[in-house]
Amino acid sequence: MHADIVFTGGTVRTGAAESPVLDALAVTGGRISALGPEALAARGRDTTVVDLGGGALLPAFGDGHVHPVMGGLGLLGAPVRECTSVEEIVEAVRHWADGHPEAEWITGDGFDAWLAPGGRFDARRLDAAVPDRPVVLRTMDHHTAWVNTEALRRAGFTAATPDPDGGEIVRREGSTEPLGTLREFGAMLPVLDLVPQPSHEAQVDALRETAARFAASGVTWMQDAWVEPHHADVWITAATSGPGLPVRADLGFFLGPEHWRERMAGLAAERERVEGAAPGLLTAHTVKFFADGVIESGTAALLKPYSDCPHSHGIANWTPAELAKAVTAVDALGFQPHIHALGDGGVRVALDAVEAAVRTNATHDRRPVIAHAQLIDPADLPRFAELGVIANLQPLWAQPDRLMTELILPKIGPERGARQYQIAALLASGARISFGSDWPVTDHEPLRGIATAVTRQTPEGIPDGGWLPQERIDTATALAAYSAGCAYQAFEEKKWGVLRPGMWADLVHLAADPVETAPRDLANLPVLGTWLAGRRTHGSHIPSPVPAAGR
Repeated sequence: MHADIVFTGGTVRTGAAESPVLDALAVTGGRISALGPEALAARGRDTTVVDLGGGALLPAFGDGHVHPVMGGLGLLGAPVRECTSVEEIVEAVRHWADGHPEAEWITGDGFDAWLAPGGRFDARRLDAAVPDRPVVLRTMDHHTAWVNTEALRRAGFTAATPDPDGGEIVRREGSTEPLGTLREFGAMLPVLDLVPQPSHEAQVDALRETAARFAASGVTWMQDAWVEPHHADVWITAATSGPGLPVRADLGFFLGPEHWRERMAGLAAERERVEGAAPGLLTAHTVKFFADGVIESGTAALLKPYSDCPHSHGIANWTPAELAKAVTAVDALGFQPHIHALGDGGVRVALDAVEAAVRTNATHDRRPVIAHAQLIDPADLPRFAELGVIANLQPLWAQPDRLMTELILPKIGPERGARQYQIAALLASGARISFGSDWPVTDHEPLRGIATAVTRQTPEGIPDGGWLPQERIDTATALAAYSAGCAYQAFEEKKWGVLRPGMWADLVHLAADPVETAPRDLANLPVLGTWLAGRRTHGSHIPSPVPAAGR
């Protein structure tokens, strides 16, 4: 049988140890059917031949932690994502509000938390632009909101309002009056819950926009790391109607400390509904937990107090005992726990919860995930491998940008600052890792994260030798974390993540061989094509001439 597609004219990097570099690959029926000379021999009259043009064909990327629906919706509203100052944000809000007099709420998403000193944003700045309608803007990490006075009023936040559980209402200096900055979900949700929900159709369109962006960056699988109940229907509609989706996805159902036992009752049925609606495209075997917040806002849980706030250890969203019970319960149902933890205190509580599940439940292939793992106490680092925990890391964060230098390092000091994002140390300990973007928190393009993992530098090349250079990894290892590592996280390592006959033809065509590319140039390496099980989802090509019949 002749192949449907043959790729030739460049480097095929399989990611497989037995044959890492070849010169051709054939696809038949959506699966890899041959490699090397056998692939070239599979060409027939009707075979589409893709000339790699001296570039490289690799396993497509996954993204082990992303927020596709929320991020897509965040592209709507006031365009504050690219603003470089408070003044620019205020003007963008003013302009958008003037152009949308029908909007009851003005929203925006993704601005940098360091644009105000100490990450403290004042409601009065937004009042000057929009005094009569509520405004709520979320920072790039989604753990802080900047609101105006009308939004505070509608949420009932006054000088007498105490900080809610799991959140902080930032106050004006020398006063209990709310400043306009809300940190963590306990403080943000009373405002966010008042914002009118976009229509189902708008959410489906937002998801499709997100999926197209990821396909264009070489991604064929993603972990939706925060699925609210209504998001499942958004995914099902997008996957089963119209053009469908250019990516596969696993849905991670969000479980918070309030009412988690009641939510548990329907999780298994919801998993079956999702997977039955779009078999082969959607799975739903994950439950998402937030152990803590983020260091830059002082809400990540630390074992020792913050350097700039000696009375604070941050915010733990769960008690250790309750998180252990919840993780054990979802593990018993066969779900994969996926726990957000950034501070060393949050990481320890997450590891303890996994250990409780391992100790309590029957042995099975559980593959729990701790996402971000920014700061790990030395005593806890070997526990990842011991407990079989996958560290899902966001490599683009491993650089000394302004978020790091202006907000994070002053809060944790030099000793803790020198053991952040320990990618190489985790690998050396025997732990499994996968990479993800946490988009829309930061850029979704895997090659940008890969470049940072290899160089530990900012895009400007700072510092010369790399930030915490002992944690740098090589390009092949970084590529594997974004492909085979994600496939393992997805329980699909026998289906994709490396290029072997019989595997799904999830492929990415890059303009040059990344292993032979200078590390600093990786971020700008063009993605020329993406294929999902042999179906092209990004790029275009002119088929090369096919030799005479019989070939």
